[in-house]
Amino acid sequence: MNRIVSLFTNLFPVWVLAGGALALVWPDWFTWFRGPWITWGLAVIMLGMGITLSLEDFKAVLKTPRGVAVGFVAQYSIMPLLGWSIARLFDLPAPLAVGLILVSCCPGGTASNVVTYLAGANVPLSVLMTMGSTFGAIGMTPLLTKWLAGAYVPVPAWEMFLSTLQIVLAPLVLGLTLHHLTPRVVKLVLPVAPLVSVVTIVLICASIIGSSAEDLKQSGLQILLAVLSLHGGGFFLGYVFARLLRFSRRDCRTISIEVGMQNSGLGATLAKEHFPQMPSAALPCAISATCHSVIGSLLAGLWRLRPTPEEGASPSQSGNG
Repeated sequence: MNRIVSLFTNLFPVWVLAGGALALVWPDWFTWFRGPWITWGLAVIMLGMGITLSLEDFKAVLKTPRGVAVGFVAQYSIMPLLGWSIARLFDLPAPLAVGLILVSCCPGGTASNVVTYLAGANVPLSVLMTMGSTFGAIGMTPLLTKWLAGAYVPVPAWEMFLSTLQIVLAPLVLGLTLHHLTPRVVKLVLPVAPLVSVVTIVLICASIIGSSAEDLKQSGLQILLAVLSLHGGGFFLGYVFARLLRFSRRDCRTISIEVGMQNSGLGATLAKEHFPQMPSAALPCAISATCHSVIGSLLAGLWRLRPTPEEGASPSQSGNG
């Protein structure tokens, strides 16, 4: 049973792609999943991540601070600046520009941990980086969005901060608490938690694509190229950044995946909640989930065929690879 669940979870990009395609043809199949459903859905995803965490994970951050710190800096410098630059370069309409910048200011996506595993890269480092950037999103995502998207639309940074606090921090803390207080229940839930997250992300993305189907058909190629450029650039620059800092190739791959893959669900939820005057602002976030999953999966397949030598357990260890 666990092998079947793992198989379905690892096919995450296929489900996101299929859900988006079906939403374009039959939007009513998915548009019911909107409003509070999206908010609660993302909370479920964050709760699923929270129950995998323990106090030992936080202690591990203290033991491997360099890798986590570099990932954090790369996440909140490379992607936001890339998002802003691409929005200007492609001369995107204001709603799409705001959505692209918003998703670029989000933390690393939990799917990055799965892709890191498939790539044979450093899974513990990936988990710690996701955890670090997710907690950092409480402050960084609203501040960076206000700074970079403020020219397009007034950004309610304080309201966005409160939303991120509720959507991200509360479920994570609840999950961490459950991990320690109800270990038997958590042990039963853990095998299916990733699959629940995958299904929820598919529903969120398909719902947004379905509700913005006409906008996507009108500016589909432009926004698709913009989102592909954002994530392609994130994977590439994340790798180069880590390599310049003399990380091992294995850890460079890990940082590349973590930087290139965003929490698109969080971006979509924040766009829906805080930019109601721009319904299509959530569209780049929905497309983002598909693009980064497909690129990440292709890289994982390529890197799995070209494994690196074991270079030690420390994420901050450098090597010539």
